[in-house]
Amino acid sequence: MMNEKQPELIQPKKVVNPLLESSAHRGLLKELLLTHKWGMWPGERSELQKVLEQRRVERHREQELSVSELETKLRKQKRRLLAYELEEMRRTENPQNVPEFMRVRENLRRFQL
Repeated sequence: MMNEKQPELIQPKKVVNPLLESSAHRGLLKELLLTHKWGMWPGERSELQKVLEQRRVERHREQELSVSELETKLRKQKRRLLAYELEEMRRTENPQNVPEFMRVRENLRRFQL
């Protein structure tokens, strides 16, 4: 009756329960109902479930810790590059210690005919 008299007012909507909407809550409720149906306590799991869960966790941990082939190749390349840079720094720091034929060779490399 009030709605008919005042059509310009915004009509209230039913409030949504966020717990019933969430998929995590629905999954938990489903699991609780199944464990109750089987006569198990929520914290209890069969030995098979425990072992499978442990294997899954270990496999996941190994995958996180394992180094891929790409990572090993990148590390090797980085080590080689660092060694090369150190060698270049040594050469440029002490040109007196470098043999004469090496200095001449470097000059010839720069001077191309």
